[in-house]
Amino acid sequence: MWSYAASHESVGRLYGVGGNPPERRVVTLHQAGTTVDYPPLALLELGIAGRVYRRLNNGSYPDGAWLIAAVKAPVVIADALMLALLLFGVRPLAGQERARWAALAYWLNPAILLDGAMLGYLDPLFIVPACGSLLAVAYGWPVVAGAAAAAACLTKPQAAILLPAIALGVWRLARTGTRPRAAGLAVVGAIGVLGIGMAPILIAGAMPNFAQAIGRLGQHDLLSGNACNLWWIVGYVLRAYYSMHDLGAWAAFTVPTRILAISRVVELGYPNPRAIGLALSGAAAVWAIWTARRASDVWTVAALAAFVVHAYATLAAQVHENHLFAAVPLLGLAAAGRARLVPVFATVSAIFTLNLNLFYGISEDTGFALRRTLTVVDATVLLALINCAVLVWHAAAFSRECSTEVALRQSPAPA
Repeated sequence: MWSYAASHESVGRLYGVGGNPPERRVVTLHQAGTTVDYPPLALLELGIAGRVYRRLNNGSYPDGAWLIAAVKAPVVIADALMLALLLFGVRPLAGQERARWAALAYWLNPAILLDGAMLGYLDPLFIVPACGSLLAVAYGWPVVAGAAAAAACLTKPQAAILLPAIALGVWRLARTGTRPRAAGLAVVGAIGVLGIGMAPILIAGAMPNFAQAIGRLGQHDLLSGNACNLWWIVGYVLRAYYSMHDLGAWAAFTVPTRILAISRVVELGYPNPRAIGLALSGAAAVWAIWTARRASDVWTVAALAAFVVHAYATLAAQVHENHLFAAVPLLGLAAAGRARLVPVFATVSAIFTLNLNLFYGISEDTGFALRRTLTVVDATVLLALINCAVLVWHAAAFSRECSTEVALRQSPAPA
C-alpha cells in the first residue's frame, strides 16, 4: 500500500495534509487501507520500486508474488550494498581477510536472510547508511558521516538510538585539534540531508501530520511485540499468574503466551512499563557510552552502537521482534576488528534468527517454524531468558574490549 501510494504522488502527502487536529491519511490498495508511520526516505525507496513495477505492468498494480518481489527489491539491493560496504570499506582498515569475513558474515547470515529477503522487513534499508556513517568516521569524512546518519534516521526512526555512538565516533576519531571542526562538519552534513529529505513534507505543508504519524510509533499498546526480551517474560509471568485459577498451574505456565497490552498491566495496578523500560535501556546506554568514552577506532564505536541496540531491544517496552536486527551487522563490523567479539556476534545472530522463526517460520504462508511447545514451557519465553543473560555477557565482553583498547593505547612502545 505504501509503495502504491508513493508511486503515484509525493511522499510528503502520504501522512495527510492540514487539518485541526492534523489529518491522519489512510492510503489504500485493492480495497485495503493503512496509515503511514515511516519517514520519507523509506517511502521514496518503496515508491521507486512501485513505479518500476507499475511500468512493467503497463500502469496496473496487480497483487501477487511479483508485487511481493518488487516490494522486497529495495531490501535485497540494500543487502548487496551492505556486502560491498563491508568488503571494500573494512579492507583498508583491517585487511582483506577480515573484510571478506565481515562481508560474508553479513551476506550468509540466517538472521539477515530471514529479516529482509524472506520476511520483508525494511531494516536493511537503514543499516546501510548507519554503517556507512561509522566507516565514514573511520576515514575522517565527518560531512559524509553526518549525512549518512541523517539518511538512516530518515529511513527508520530506530536509527536515532545510534546517533550518540556516531557522535562519539566523530569526536574521538578526529585529531585532537580538529574535533570541534569535525563535529561542526558532521552537523552540516546531517542538516543538509535532513533538509533535502524533509523538503517534500514542508512543501506539502504536512509537518504537523508527519509529526503526528511518527509520534504514534511511541504509543503502541503492547508490552512486547513478539520480541523475546525482558517484557516478553513479564507478560508471560503475568498471564500465567492470573490464569492459574482457571487453568491450573501446569496449563497456565505451559500454554504458549501472547502479546499483553501495556494498558492492561496498568489496569492491574502495576507501574507503567514504558517508563521502566525507558529507564533501564537509557541507563544501559549511558553506561555503554561512558565505558567507550575513550574510543579511538571504529571497532569500538561499532561495538558501542551494537550494545545500545541490544540493550534497547531487550530492556525497552513495546519493542517489536525485528528491532534487534541492527545489532547483528553492527556486531559484525565490530568483530571485523575485534575478533574476540565473534562469539557475541554469532550468539546474537542466533537469538534474532530464532526469535523471527519461532513466530513466523521462513514466511507466514510457507511455515517451517520451530514448534514453540517442543520445550514444554513456551520456547519464546526460554529464548527471552537466554537473551537477557546474553545481554549481560555482551556487556562484559564490550567492557573488556574497551578496557583492552585503552590498555593497548597507553602501553609504552617497544624500545
